[in-house]
Amino acid sequence: MGALLVCPMCGHEWSPEDALTDSDGDVSRVVKDAVGNLLVDGDSVVVTTSIKVKGSPSGIKAGTKVRGIRLIDPINGHDIDCKVDGFGAMLLKSSVVKKV
Repeated sequence: MGALLVCPMCGHEWSPEDALTDSDGDVSRVVKDAVGNLLVDGDSVVVTTSIKVKGSPSGIKAGTKVRGIRLIDPINGHDIDCKVDGFGAMLLKSSVVKKV
């Protein structure tokens, strides 16, 4: 798709240059939610789609609120580390959450 990278699963598009430099010259990643809002550490988010959880009879339902997220370097596309009530510590993709 030209200069954009595209996820074959969800169709999400992003630019490889999605990085900002702060006043110290350090490069920090820009992480956006499903609707394009900028996410930072400590934000509260809501899950936008139901997520199946391996080993659990029920998954995380859409509308579940997650507080105090932590942004991490992507691990298999998952760039949010958080604790979900009833499930514990979990990694989420920013494309399935919306900032509250």
